[in-house]
Amino acid sequence: MKKSVRLFPHQVEEVVMAISEVPEGLELIQTPYFWEKSKGKGMVVAILDTGCDLEHPDLKDRIIGGRNFTDDDSGRADLFKDYNGHGTHVAGTVAATENGTGVVGVAPEASLLIVKVLDKNGSGTYDSVIQGIQYAVEQRADIISMSLGGPEDMPELHQAIKEAVDQGILVVCAAGNGGDGDPETEELDYPGCYNEVISVGAVDFDRRSSRFSNSNNELDLVAPGEKIRSTYLNGKYATLSGTSMATPHVSGALALLKQYANESFGRQLTEAELYAQLIKRTIPLGYSPRLIGNGLLYLSVDRYLEQLATEKIDGLYVKAE
Repeated sequence: MKKSVRLFPHQVEEVVMAISEVPEGLELIQTPYFWEKSKGKGMVVAILDTGCDLEHPDLKDRIIGGRNFTDDDSGRADLFKDYNGHGTHVAGTVAATENGTGVVGVAPEASLLIVKVLDKNGSGTYDSVIQGIQYAVEQRADIISMSLGGPEDMPELHQAIKEAVDQGILVVCAAGNGGDGDPETEELDYPGCYNEVISVGAVDFDRRSSRFSNSNNELDLVAPGEKIRSTYLNGKYATLSGTSMATPHVSGALALLKQYANESFGRQLTEAELYAQLIKRTIPLGYSPRLIGNGLLYLSVDRYLEQLATEKIDGLYVKAE
């Protein structure tokens, strides 16, 4: 099975040495509001990507282990360092620690399992992704986050995802960056368009659907995916765009929701129940579901609904029914 899987095309817009901020994407989805209830403590998010900057000050305390399934570093399984930057950026959006400097992730107390399935060039094989999924299952990850894809529907990959979901693991995937802004056209990348995964498209900070975001009937929701600032190589920070950047917002949000739901319900919720908890925390944006699925991830949807009945929201006046 030598057919390849890859990073979706993405744009590196800026690299800086030092910053100190709560990224704008976290503000858009109302993450700080939800930190009153949960910060993802005890949750393990497996990042299947290009590895990670293991010494980054915002990430080193969150990483609990990992494995390399690529040919980088002569294929040594215990070396899962990032030479590309993409995986480090994704990891920071999920769980950069809250240390008063740099950036903070959606779930700053979650743990990261770094599963390197893409090499320094951002490419890999379906075999490596399948092995990475199986490893994440063996390590009892709560969430698998994949900002990658390919054009081929591979039954073996689909089966590995089904087995992960059967174990109660939430599998989150980027929808892909082959879109043209037209909901009537269909762009499919795998594994993002498998029904079993949570497929994530992108919007900008003005809640406009990103033109590059794939459209299809399998899209579940959207999250910020343009000009996203997060951790990068050599302890730096970078601004990137793509559905790859939207996906970790959802993966981190699921870490928050799973911790909160388990504590609130007094039991482990099923994958289907947690999916329902996620989707109930979305808001409509006025676009076709083929572009945005159920809507924009919005962790304070209860406050949104209260406002909806009485006042304007972000400049949009609505009529109370």
